[in-house]
Amino acid sequence: MAISVDTVYQRVLAILNKEQRGYVTPEEFNLFANQVQLDIFEQYFYDINQFGRLHGNDTEYSDMLDNLNEKISEFEKTGTLSYSAGYFQVPSDLYRVGTLIYSNKEVERVNKNEYLYIAQSPIAKPSDSRPIYTKDTSGFKVYGSNEFDNSKTVTINYIKKPSKVIWNYNTVLGNAQYKATGSVDFELHPSEETDVVINILALCGVEVRDLSIYQLATQEEIRDTQEEKQ
Repeated sequence: MAISVDTVYQRVLAILNKEQRGYVTPEEFNLFANQVQLDIFEQYFYDINQFGRLHGNDTEYSDMLDNLNEKISEFEKTGTLSYSAGYFQVPSDLYRVGTLIYSNKEVERVNKNEYLYIAQSPIAKPSDSRPIYTKDTSGFKVYGSNEFDNSKTVTINYIKKPSKVIWNYNTVLGNAQYKATGSVDFELHPSEETDVVINILALCGVEVRDLSIYQLATQEEIRDTQEEKQ
């Protein structure tokens, strides 16, 4: 599932041009589109935290927590971590860590300062049956009975970053025309298309210094958010 980048761009242009309120270039649109995609994507996690504290409902297709998890599930990935220079390497598209797995066992995450105390504890000391890991900018350190090395296999379940949105184009007679090759659609759930357009319009309103566009888009966003949370 995806949202067509060309459909969004054409809707944005149509609204901006309806009363000759301005124009957003492909380069500007791509910047705005990626900002909006990341904002909406990050909001999923805050909303899950909020709705997770509320009672769900038994109505099929309308439970907000289920809907949010469905949207995020499109970004779930599983992979085997490569090993280099003493660390298991972080996937290049990592957004949030889910679970590390070694020999069908979940690896518990601890802070680096906690590891020093855990490693010295006869009871809490890590083992192959109770592995732990730490993470820093260099990657993952995984510990069992001994520190794991490249002879071990560690897999990871994680949430990946949304792919960068690109509206690619050819210039024909001075006008930008959509080019499917090289273009990348939004990876958000199709239900987000209206919010994507509204939020891009809000950024366009600032860019073209048209306060009415910004206010209209902001009001629509607030209204939609309130309706979702009722």
